[in-house]
Amino acid sequence: MNTLVTDYSRRDFLKKSSFAAAGTLSFISMPLMGASCSPVQDDLNIVGPKAGFAPQIGTLVSMMDWMRSVVEGQVRGLEQEQLDFLIDDKANSIGAMLLHLAATERYYQIHTFEGKNWGDWSREDRRRWNVASGLGDRARMMIKGNDISYYLDALNEVRSHTLEELKKRDDDWLLKVDNNWSWGPTNAYCKWFHVVEHESNHNGQVKFIKARMPS
Repeated sequence: MNTLVTDYSRRDFLKKSSFAAAGTLSFISMPLMGASCSPVQDDLNIVGPKAGFAPQIGTLVSMMDWMRSVVEGQVRGLEQEQLDFLIDDKANSIGAMLLHLAATERYYQIHTFEGKNWGDWSREDRRRWNVASGLGDRARMMIKGNDISYYLDALNEVRSHTLEELKKRDDDWLLKVDNNWSWGPTNAYCKWFHVVEHESNHNGQVKFIKARMPS
């Protein structure tokens, strides 16, 4: 475990973080917006180490949990026709974007947990995830006709595996630099934070689509 963070228990982290201790109304309220939002964990709005994970990994997981609660709050309760809605013939549906998030996370699992090069996916993973990963015309044709539970189940299945694997790893693994990554020197922390940022990006698109659906 990284010696810089070994002494940081969850309580220590919260005491030393004035932001986490004080909080802000706008930050805390964001995952709660919308009556269809799913129940919230007591510590959802606290970014920091989590029980069962190495300190830095737990902090990453707290960010992943927070962002996922926002995404789920946006889509819970949507009907099939809303999940399939396309603004125009170049747009992606909300349903396709949700499956795209699951596909992206699955591919980062293979790359970071199994140590495979990007694109070195099994035939089974290609069959299940490639269309959602690529979006576009094939996704518009193939990803439709599903209810919200189909997409949430896929997201939860993939996330469950992510959490199981992260529990097995330490902060040295998270911080180790990959000098051969396409962006330049990058560690697993950055790669998995990109998964969080990717969800944030598509959450904005979901809001945009919802605002332009026929009432």
